[in-house]
Amino acid sequence: MEEARVSIIGTGFVGLVTAVCFADRGIKTICSTRNVKNAELINKGIAPFYEQGLNELLEKVVKAGNLVCTTSREEAVMKSDISLIIVGTPFNHVDKSINLDYMRQAGEDIGKALTKKDNYHLVVVRSTVVPGTSRNMVGKALTENSGKEIGKNIGLCMQPEFLAEGRSIEDTFWPDRIIIGEYDEQSGTVLQELYEDFYGEHIGEKCPILRMNIESAELVKYGNNCFLAAKISFINELAKIAELVPGVDIGLVAKGVGLDYRINHRFLGSGLGWGGSCFPKDVNAIMAFARQRGLEPQILQGIVDVNDRAALHAITLAKEMIGSLEGKTLSLLGLAFKPGTDDMRYAPSRRIASEATKEGAIVKGYDPKSKESAEIAFKDDGTNITLVESVEDVLKDSDCAIICAEWDEFKSLQPEFFEKHMKKPCVVDGRRIYNPTEFDKKIDYRIIGFTVPK
Repeated sequence: MEEARVSIIGTGFVGLVTAVCFADRGIKTICSTRNVKNAELINKGIAPFYEQGLNELLEKVVKAGNLVCTTSREEAVMKSDISLIIVGTPFNHVDKSINLDYMRQAGEDIGKALTKKDNYHLVVVRSTVVPGTSRNMVGKALTENSGKEIGKNIGLCMQPEFLAEGRSIEDTFWPDRIIIGEYDEQSGTVLQELYEDFYGEHIGEKCPILRMNIESAELVKYGNNCFLAAKISFINELAKIAELVPGVDIGLVAKGVGLDYRINHRFLGSGLGWGGSCFPKDVNAIMAFARQRGLEPQILQGIVDVNDRAALHAITLAKEMIGSLEGKTLSLLGLAFKPGTDDMRYAPSRRIASEATKEGAIVKGYDPKSKESAEIAFKDDGTNITLVESVEDVLKDSDCAIICAEWDEFKSLQPEFFEKHMKKPCVVDGRRIYNPTEFDKKIDYRIIGFTVPK
């Protein structure tokens, strides 16, 4: 492999997807991780986690020689012209503020590597960080550890990512906008040229490039995720109102509301609430950021409160059908927070399983892709759950089944399937994948946001 044009610092979900997509478009890419096992897997063309379409694309670009992985950040920086920092920014569990330890370390490591380089090097923060981080933390770490000047020897940008798990490759190849937060004009121009090369004719009306200062770009990401989280919490609040009046279907309500061009239909799907890494972390982090500066974010707190109750609504619906959960067997279909990924972070299934076991239920779970990550997640939660290998196994001897993630494997199931495999056919459709009037005629059935008229 010839010298890389781009280095990716971090090979988590966003980092590896970004690296693979760059490499697939012919951009020589080197990524770095401190996890030796993951580096070995990546260099063999094997993704260390499941993301739809990732493994096939990774194998392709590694064989083509366009992507390599190293455990040395210095090597990654030395062999590239542009370094993208895509490391984790988890929140502190005490006050839910953002933890920037990995970001600080990345800035220091890149700065030290740059002492050995003479040519201009652009550093791009792509991790989600609160306003002021890229300039005041990363920028400071770069200058202090390199002895060089930002705006002269070093470029600095912040470019937020907008990838949705389960469709991140599609989102990377065909984004709806590119946001560039620039320290100076040269930094922004170098990054824009990279994306003009990467996207070609896709840049334009369908995908404008918007350049701004670094701090504004940092807040764009939080604004984006908080607003999407708000839409989900809003429709889930409205879904509970819909259930009060038999025959009101929240799906049709959402469709009618979503036809308003000012609102649109996206993220108006009611269900068990949002999970994953981004929404919980980002909404809580920006709330902590505001509170540390004396501002109480009332709307954001409401968004979180509604979401915290959304998953547990499935328990309420289950108990309306089967009564007390004590000694009952509960089956969870789908464990990851959404289909297309094995990500268990803040998955609704975890809250449901935890509450159900506290109420004395025996809980079983099945997911097409996330058994390994689910074992770790439930162990961390201290939740006693039995994970099985098939839909038939999870439904066996079950008193109630809850649809927690809308995998295609579940969508084709008919009422007769539940009748055949369950102790008593009883289903809570937490993702609205079945026709409620058809299912209600044949089995005990409840769906989020709709009460069948009797």
